[in-house]
This record gives sequence, structure tokens and C-alpha cells, in this order.
Amino acid sequence: MLSGILDDAEKRMKKTSNSTADKLASIRTGHATPSILDNITVDYYGSQTPLRQLANVAAPDNRLLVVQVYDKNSVDNVDKAIKSSDLGLNPQVEGNVLKIPIPKLSQERREEMVKYAHELTEEGKIAIRNIRRDAKADIEELEDEHEISEDDAHRALEELQEITDKYTDKISELLENKEEEILEE
Repeated sequence: MLSGILDDAEKRMKKTSNSTADKLASIRTGHATPSILDNITVDYYGSQTPLRQLANVAAPDNRLLVVQVYDKNSVDNVDKAIKSSDLGLNPQVEGNVLKIPIPKLSQERREEMVKYAHELTEEGKIAIRNIRRDAKADIEELEDEHEISEDDAHRALEELQEITDKYTDKISELLENKEEEILEE
């Protein structure tokens, strides 16, 4: 019973941590990384399709992304989706290949990106605390119904707090690394 509650909470916290890591990976840092295009969806024959399903994205050097579109008919839609994203990128179309120069970030833009990274990680931490709150309520309910002893409930709550601390620390570490990456020239 208790182990089920704790296991479920840990699985949910891990998913939250991974989701936060994915969101942070999509933040532009001034270096060309294919992951910055991960959240872009393209109108492909009437449905929104992730860019990764329509093209191969590579970073041949630090300042250039190359997007090789599989279907020549969708090149214009891919170009439009990248331009309309909030990344501030301007692709150059050459046949079914888009070359995207990655401009250096100004100090002001870097600070905006750091602030955005802080917002994303705070959302992740809030989600983890909400998971903890739900699991804590479940444990306390079991104790109130006398299905577990007070000592078992106390141990489970301590373990729940350790799991919570583990994942909030992991998110803090992700933020530190991303902040360092953004501020690095």
C-alpha cells in the first residue's frame, strides 16, 4: 500500500523532471543544437506535425543548423513554422534544405532566456510539490483509517520528502547547467 503510493509519486516526479529537462533543452543558447527546434510543429496536409517527423535536423557547426526536409512540398510550411516560432530564427531555403544561421545572443536576450529557464524550473518544482501533497494526503488518509500505524506513516512521509528533495535538487541542477550554458559566449 505505502510502497505503491511512494512508487507512483516517484514515477510522476521523474516524468515531471524529464519534462522540465526537455523544455529546458529547447531554450536557445546561442549555440546551434538540433533540440531547439523540438517544440516546432508544422502544418502538414492539414494536421500539426512535429518538425522531427518531417525533416532531419543537424548542427554541422556552432552557428548553423541544417534542416533536410523529406517532402519537397512541405518546405514552405517548415520555413513558415520556424519563422513564426518565438526563437527569432530566419531560415534560408535552398531546395529542400533550410540553413538556419544561429546569431549570437545579446546580453539582454541571454538574461531573458535565463529568466525563462527559471520560470520553467519553478513550474517543474511546483508540479513536484503538488505530487508530494497528493501522496502525503493518501498516506495520512491511510493513517486516519487505521490501515497503517503512526510510525509507518511517519517513515513513509520521511521517504516521500527524500524523494521530493531528490527531484527538486535534480531540477535545480538542470537549471544551473542551463544558466551556465546560456550565459557562456
